[in-house]
Amino acid sequence: MSLVCHIHASEDLRFTQVEPAAPGPFEVEVRLGAAGICGSDLHYYFHGKVGAFVIREPLTPGHEAAGIVSRVGSAVTRVAPGNKVAINPSHACGQCDYCRAGRDNLCRSMRFLGSASIYPHVQGMFREHFLMHERQLTPVDSDISLGELAFAEPLSVALHGVNRAGELLGKTVLVTGGGTIGSLAVMAARLAGAAHIIACDIADRPLEVALRVGADQVIRTDREPPRALQDLADVCLEAAGSGAALDTCLLAARRGARIVQIGTLPAEGLHFPANNIMARELEYVGAFRFGREFDWAVRYLTQGRLDVRPLLSAQLPLAQAVEAFTLAADKTRSTKVQLTAA
Repeated sequence: MSLVCHIHASEDLRFTQVEPAAPGPFEVEVRLGAAGICGSDLHYYFHGKVGAFVIREPLTPGHEAAGIVSRVGSAVTRVAPGNKVAINPSHACGQCDYCRAGRDNLCRSMRFLGSASIYPHVQGMFREHFLMHERQLTPVDSDISLGELAFAEPLSVALHGVNRAGELLGKTVLVTGGGTIGSLAVMAARLAGAAHIIACDIADRPLEVALRVGADQVIRTDREPPRALQDLADVCLEAAGSGAALDTCLLAARRGARIVQIGTLPAEGLHFPANNIMARELEYVGAFRFGREFDWAVRYLTQGRLDVRPLLSAQLPLAQAVEAFTLAADKTRSTKVQLTAA
């Protein structure tokens, strides 16, 4: 039997024991090694929704994970039992116009693990065993830990945001939000050649982490007058998902700068000063999930190009998911919290 976590509604998390299904010809059974709790998982647990994506049936969350192959289908050639694997939660159709254009993150029929974006929902990886199509798995030979390897998905998001920012060589980059994505964006901007990286947040702990992973300067935006933030950056990466952070980007962006929205902003009550974009000729760009950046992320992690260990605050067994969600929501005590199989 295998333990499975389900969210039924706001703060209604339950467990069931299920008999793992046998893998189909191209499917692979993976035993969970480590799975990170993302901001969207927190929204599902505490609010029963993420933006317009509302839980309409029990949802197993979890889309950033790594594990060990336990069984393979008859036609699988990519991995073998015992392999350590990074798991890409995106399953694009490969047929629509966006997929054919190489923008599979915008796939019209995307199935993204642990998401209520479609109904029936796509169940995620907060479970002891799960089936994956072999093409979503990347076998890894290095001695990287499963906890570190589980950062491949959030790192992909940060890399995609930096990729959407364009050329960063020699530029000043401002990152709002010192959580997991913001800290990874700091690391990604450094890889891309940024000359000076500023991290902003409204709490001390995230800024301490940002300094550890490569930020040159940190700013407590709730303690600085607006004039101290003006015209600081050539590129702004919004990774906090808050209206106040977006305001910081619009204030800090130099004339002609580019702002990349990585975070999910509130659906209501957002003040958006569009005339600032017009009058200052700012470029406002969205960055949604990732595409080929997942492969880059796995390479960077396994080659030791990035050290994500400062971001990992705690690992708790799957059976303690409620405690893990509570800890993950407390940004004074945690950056990334992961769940592990017993």
